[in-house]
Amino acid sequence: MSIADIGEFGLIARVVARLENGPKVLLGPGDDGAVVAAPDRRVVASTDVLVEGRHFRRDWCTALDIGHRAAAANLADIAAMGAEPTALLVAFCAPADLAAEWAEDLASGLSAEAALVGASVVGGDMSSSPTLTIAVTALGDLGGRPPVVRGGAQPGDILALAGRTGHAAAGYTILSRGFRTPKALVEAYRRPEVPYAAGPLAAQHGATSMIDISDGLLQDVGHIAAASLVAIDVRTDAFTVPGQMRDAATALGLDPFQWLLAGGEDHALAATFPAGVPLPEGWQEIGRVFDGAGVTVDRKPWSGAPGWDHFR
Repeated sequence: MSIADIGEFGLIARVVARLENGPKVLLGPGDDGAVVAAPDRRVVASTDVLVEGRHFRRDWCTALDIGHRAAAANLADIAAMGAEPTALLVAFCAPADLAAEWAEDLASGLSAEAALVGASVVGGDMSSSPTLTIAVTALGDLGGRPPVVRGGAQPGDILALAGRTGHAAAGYTILSRGFRTPKALVEAYRRPEVPYAAGPLAAQHGATSMIDISDGLLQDVGHIAAASLVAIDVRTDAFTVPGQMRDAATALGLDPFQWLLAGGEDHALAATFPAGVPLPEGWQEIGRVFDGAGVTVDRKPWSGAPGWDHFR
C-alpha cells in the first residue's frame, strides 16, 4: 500500500501511532504545535536535512536504519553543545508511490533513536516530492549550564575525543564498492553509535569548546581552531586502527587514517579541556591546542582531504 493509497492524514495517523511521548513532552502530536518542557528556560536548537541519493540510499539501508541515522545526526549536535536532547520535529517529503510501511518504519527508527536519550518525536510536516527528503530539527535543554561553543579553546588545552571515528566512512566505502562486509563497518554506517552522554558530561567538567564530528575529524576540529583563533595538532599515535578496518583498507588499497581522520557520520564528539584537569570518563586525549592557526597531524600539514564538503 502506497502513501497515495492512504492519503496524507491516513499516513499521519499511522506515523503518530509509532511515536511515544517521553516525560519531557507536555503535549505531543495532534495540535498545531507541541509543548515540550524547558526547565532551563533556554532551548538549544539544531537542524539537518537528509536527501535520498546524497545522504542515504534505500538499497543500502532500511527505513528503520535511516530513521536512526536522521535522528542521530541531530541529537549529536545537541549533545555537542553540552545539552540534553528533549525533542525532534520532522519534515517528511516523499513521492506518492512510496510504500506507507516504509514511512512508518522510518518513524519507528526516529523514535527509537530519540528514546536512547529520553527525547521524543513531537511533530513535523509532510509533503509530496519527487525526491525523498527528511529534515529534522532537534531541541535540547542546557540544565543550567552555559553552552559549550566552538570558540572557547585556548593554547595549552588538551584536544579529546569521545566515541569512534572512521567506522561509518569505512562502511560507506565498502558499500560504494559493492561489498556488504565486514558487517561491523557496514552497520556503523547504517546506524552510528553516538556518545550522547559525553556531551553534557564534558560541559560539567569544564570543556572549553566542543563539536560533533559529522564531516570528518580534521575538518570539524578545524572549525574549533578557526572559531577560537588557535592551532590544533592531532596525534596519530592516539588512534588504534581496528583489525577489520585495517584489513578492509588493505584490500581496497586505501589508508585507514583517511577514514579515521577525515571520515564523517560516526558523530563522535571532539572537545578541548584545560591542561591538568582529568578528562571525564569516556574521553581520550588525541592532541593539543597551540598558538597559531589551522590543524596539523603530528605537527605536519595533512596531505589528504580533511573531510566532507557538499559543494566541493
